[in-house]
Amino acid sequence: MEQVLPRLGVPEAAFAAPERAFTNNPEEIWFEVGFGGGEHARALAEANPQTGLIACEVFENGICSMLSALVPDDGTEAVPDLPANLRIWAEDARHLLTQLPDGVLSRLYLMFPDPWPKARHAKRRFVHPANIAVAARVIRPGGIWRIATDDPTYQNWTTEVMAAQDQFEVAAPALERPDGWPPTRYEAKALREGRQPMYWTLTRKATV
Repeated sequence: MEQVLPRLGVPEAAFAAPERAFTNNPEEIWFEVGFGGGEHARALAEANPQTGLIACEVFENGICSMLSALVPDDGTEAVPDLPANLRIWAEDARHLLTQLPDGVLSRLYLMFPDPWPKARHAKRRFVHPANIAVAARVIRPGGIWRIATDDPTYQNWTTEVMAAQDQFEVAAPALERPDGWPPTRYEAKALREGRQPMYWTLTRKATV
């Protein structure tokens, strides 16, 4: 699909000044890692027009689902225009995060990521000691990192990794989706199949 290109909708200006990637003059910038089918990202963008949301996904099916959902109902456009406050990054989210300025994000989202359940694949998990410093650098003090997963291995891993870091305040995970968290298809599937999701809210500590 021609639209599935690296840096789709995120111009070069996003690296040095992400607010220039948007046409809505955002008050805040949020970032979602691995948007899957895009329902969570679309709900966030629609409910928060004053923000700018960079949504990342590497899998073509997910990107196509997101773009298809944005096609107008009248079917007049085969390739949709992205909402003014939504931009898509079609590469590994970590590559963009490492290039963003310090403290530019107010929120980071990681909703039901691939758990990479085998121990030898642990380094591929986004929740990883090597990524904590990256997330802490780009999230402003007082900013929020939301994590949700239904996978027991990832739940235990997240608990372990977050207990060993000192850059985020970590509240006990909720067992029901908190208010203001849009649902996802992965959450719905987990509940249908009897798996218990856990929902973390991490707050970036003030810098010294």
